[in-house]
Amino acid sequence: MKEAQPDANFERQIQDKVIENRLKQIKHKILVLSGKGGVGKSTVAVNLAVGLAGRGKKVGLIDVDLHGPSVPRMLGLRDGFKGGEHPKPIAWSPNLSVVSIEPLLPDKDVSIIWRGPVKIGVIRQFISDLEWDPLDYLVIDSPPGTGDEPLTVAQTIPGAYALIVTTPQEVALADVRKSIDFCHKVNMPILGLVENMAGLICPHCGQAIQFFKTGGGAGLAKASGLPLLASVPFTQGVVEAGDTGRPETQPFDELVAQVLTRLNGEKAA
Repeated sequence: MKEAQPDANFERQIQDKVIENRLKQIKHKILVLSGKGGVGKSTVAVNLAVGLAGRGKKVGLIDVDLHGPSVPRMLGLRDGFKGGEHPKPIAWSPNLSVVSIEPLLPDKDVSIIWRGPVKIGVIRQFISDLEWDPLDYLVIDSPPGTGDEPLTVAQTIPGAYALIVTTPQEVALADVRKSIDFCHKVNMPILGLVENMAGLICPHCGQAIQFFKTGGGAGLAKASGLPLLASVPFTQGVVEAGDTGRPETQPFDELVAQVLTRLNGEKAA
């Protein structure tokens, strides 16, 4: 007599309940989106999470860019998950816990070739299978575009806000309009826009060099009726911080303050 196989729908229902209970312990969820690659989306996500943690908030950071996970390297993380059958997210600091696919890979330079259903399952497991502590903020770094990963977050984490990252030039703004449309279609509220690489700060004279056009983020924000939360310059310090795994959050202070004010009603310090 064959042993009865577990019903897939039943297992899914159990996982749904676990995810629901986990999310009840998280006050605010933020999905960091971009319409195209190369706009510094992961840099924004990492520095936002670190900045919030630095303000005394309990923060989780999930890297759902499964094909190109960069969050662990930007944070200098070399540890893996701990806890045996009930692993916990990786502790970067007392206030910041991190989850990414990279610590689970035997070779960090191996390519991940997964179709949609597998990616969806992994993202759901990031929430259901890890022992999360209660959080003030959960920041989710997604890959560029409007594919499986951001759609899975939208469907799995109700109440999440979108934070959309762009650079000032028109080719980036055109893709941001697609991200805005995506949010409208999946009923995800938009927290606001972040204009990244808004001019290069010369390390010698301290003056801004506009190697992209200026005002693109502000113009799009006005046209779309969305707030521009911050305009972040391109600095040598931010680049070096990302390479060395020691985030430099000062250029993102205005973004952190805006998020605290808009989601928690807190005044900037």
